[in-house]
Amino acid sequence: MNIVEQLQKNKFVFQSLLEEAPNRFITWRPRPNKWCLLEIICHLYDEEQFDFRLRTQWVLEKPNQLPPPFNPLDWVKEHKYIEQEYKDMIKKFLLERDVSIAWLKNLKNPNWENSYMHPKLGKTTAKHYLDNWLAHDYLHIRQIIKHKFDYLNSQTNENLRYAGVW
Repeated sequence: MNIVEQLQKNKFVFQSLLEEAPNRFITWRPRPNKWCLLEIICHLYDEEQFDFRLRTQWVLEKPNQLPPPFNPLDWVKEHKYIEQEYKDMIKKFLLERDVSIAWLKNLKNPNWENSYMHPKLGKTTAKHYLDNWLAHDYLHIRQIIKHKFDYLNSQTNENLRYAGVW
């Protein structure tokens, strides 16, 4: 599997899953402690630029150096996710994904085995971040689809068990 090609394809999966959401769905939460769609897209935008691309590039260019620390859960409040404009955040994320794909495709003979010693994970390679970038996409694609299912379930009087069980 070509990870870069799959990241590029996932851009369109995200776009299809996220665009044209009803306004009441954008900030709807399946439970009080769960993220709404707006927070999910803000998270994807931040992760694209401040986590996966940054860390992959860091390890490729600065092996044996610890990247700067971060906490994505803090970004929810620090970056005021709930105050952002949903459609703008989709556009921003998709643009950042284009930047990431262009950067990845323009790499000349990257050494994916470049690494540093992570204090908790041990030896961490550039390939580790690339693989986890794609895994992160899949986790959030699943999250968005489950979110849509839960929303449908909250809006209908029908029993949805006939469709199948999560």
